[in-house]
Amino acid sequence: MSGIELGLYGLAFLLLLIALRMPIGLALIGVSFVGLWMLTSWNVAWGALGVIPYNFAANWVLSSVPMFLLLGYVSFHTKLTEGLFQAARVWFSVLPGGLAIAAILGSAGFAAVSGSSVACSATMGRIAVPEMLKSGYDPQLATGTVAVAGTIGALIPPSIIMILYGIVAQVPVTELFLGGIAAGLLTTVGYIVVVLVRVARNPALAPSTADKASWNERIAAIRETWPVVLIMIGIFSGLFGGLFTPTEAGAVGAALACLVAILKGTFTWERFSTAIKETVLTTGALIIIGVGASLLTRFLALSGTGDFLSELVLESGASPMTVLLGVVVLYLLLGMFLEPIGAMLLTLPIVLPMIDGAGFSLLWFGIIVTKLLEIGMITPPVGMNVFVIKGIVGKTVSTGAIFKGIWWFLVMDLIVLGLMITFPQIVTYLPRVWG
Repeated sequence: MSGIELGLYGLAFLLLLIALRMPIGLALIGVSFVGLWMLTSWNVAWGALGVIPYNFAANWVLSSVPMFLLLGYVSFHTKLTEGLFQAARVWFSVLPGGLAIAAILGSAGFAAVSGSSVACSATMGRIAVPEMLKSGYDPQLATGTVAVAGTIGALIPPSIIMILYGIVAQVPVTELFLGGIAAGLLTTVGYIVVVLVRVARNPALAPSTADKASWNERIAAIRETWPVVLIMIGIFSGLFGGLFTPTEAGAVGAALACLVAILKGTFTWERFSTAIKETVLTTGALIIIGVGASLLTRFLALSGTGDFLSELVLESGASPMTVLLGVVVLYLLLGMFLEPIGAMLLTLPIVLPMIDGAGFSLLWFGIIVTKLLEIGMITPPVGMNVFVIKGIVGKTVSTGAIFKGIWWFLVMDLIVLGLMITFPQIVTYLPRVWG
């Protein structure tokens, strides 16, 4: 059996294991180890299993992942973000669907201290969904809005997905963060447009709250957002001003979150220990998947399968745009069944050479991949954000109703994706000017 045949059989078996619901990290490590053993020898496979995990885990940029995770968990458990929704509510409740718009803007604000879609949905879900339902909002609109608004969490920096992509694709994380700002803001505006259009067509979806806040109330609400604003200023001014690297930014952000929580009086050792435990568990899971992806990359490289698949696509005569659209469809399909980071690390060893060979910018593609993976967070049957919201609302709203609530937003996601593909400068302008 040739190396390429072995590699293709390995990929097929890997997909089978994932379809059988085996954890992605373990499936990647197991298939890659056995493949390297059959391709070379037992000693080489064991050697790779000893060296590659160390090389991956020793990447200095990777240390920013637990720090940004800790930043998000501390902010969540010490309730630093509660003022975001209330401030947006006071300012925008006069608009059609004002509470839904407030939930979107609150999620965008929380994204700047989180980097996680699930965390965004969980936080805003607990605050915004009960408020909207109490105000008579249509359950589909209320739950669907918060589920999709959570996807902004991985677009606006800091973003765990972008950090891992930068490590694998060898793209500067700071530039990815800058590109993500435009994508996140465009997505936010798109979601607000959806709410405005839907409520304009059917005002019964979102009854007017009729409470017009005074300017004193608006200013007071803005003051309550100071914890997040202070953390954002601390992180972004230092990161984009060149005072510290993305790796150091994570540590600075986590330290700032703890300091702000102490100043606000919401810091307790119990909450801090819970944040630490969740950070350790999440980081461990991510590292296992990352190690598996690194082993798969080595296996595909030694077997020649990666180059074979890339050349097969590029020499087929397909145009670069056709190649890109094929990759887009691949990620949309994978997003229906796999969690985002696993799907990304599983495919990048194969997809990156194709994209690079087709002449596309890997920086720009990183933002496109992030957007595609976030779309997968809301598409059935495994839309993680949808099930997060379902866990919050319980029997009040059915899972099917929440999925129905996301369809208008999903159309807007595809429009935003189309704009970023048609006009790459939307993503690349800030990295080019500021990076």
